[in-house]
Amino acid sequence: MSDKVKRDKSPLLVSREHQSEDTIIRVKGTEIGGSRHTLIAGPCSIESKEQLETVAAALKKAGVTILRGGAFKPRTSPYNFQGLGEDGLKMMKEVADKTGMVTISEVMTPGQIETAARYIDIFQIGARNMQNFDLLRAVGQTQKPVLLKRGLSATIEEFKFAAEYILDRGNDQVMLMERGIRTFEKATRNTLDISAVPILKQETHLPVLVDVTHSTGRKDIMLPCAKAGLAAGADGVMIEMHPNPSKALSDSKQQLNMEEFQAFWKGLCDSGLFR
Repeated sequence: MSDKVKRDKSPLLVSREHQSEDTIIRVKGTEIGGSRHTLIAGPCSIESKEQLETVAAALKKAGVTILRGGAFKPRTSPYNFQGLGEDGLKMMKEVADKTGMVTISEVMTPGQIETAARYIDIFQIGARNMQNFDLLRAVGQTQKPVLLKRGLSATIEEFKFAAEYILDRGNDQVMLMERGIRTFEKATRNTLDISAVPILKQETHLPVLVDVTHSTGRKDIMLPCAKAGLAAGADGVMIEMHPNPSKALSDSKQQLNMEEFQAFWKGLCDSGLFR
């Protein structure tokens, strides 16, 4: 029997049948998937060092340890801001070195991995690249943690198989993020599939998080949706924030300002759901 056939008949590497205990990802003293919940926050796009310093200071004061920010931006329109690239990653590393924060940023192609690895702690694979199999294999050959977002129209099975591509190449430091799927509903940017959280927690051993910014696209319901995600068993939440959202170069309407972030964070902590 060939190795391929043996693997096809074996439980998926992401499955509870393969590994019953939860995977816990540890980066710079921060745990994702452990006994405590995780908040990942930061701007949609890295725009300047000053912007990152302002956001990082607010997060650090609140006790948040993971800073996100986009340097390579997959935009729907080719005319929208595409990110600062390596210059943005350099800014993020400088801020993280000063604050001791963990950093996460998206890579879009295998060719960006070597460059990004010099500056960030966690690779993000965005929804539009969930089935970019060459990219999944490439991050699977690294030893950096990977945050994998569910595709816009991906089934849960397809999502699990995308993660399998990464684990199959030897990288078991993978976390899954439900970020909303595309439906006919127009009241929100996407539809947050809360049911995906307990299903993924039951069927995989990987940490599961929810992105309430991209799933809702609405500041007024991010907090209750974050609570719902945690109540369903999520290990953490991701949000976007910006010192001055009205001036943001991307996603200006859905990023929280500093005051809104404080209210969101207080509401989450006071709920008793965030531990």
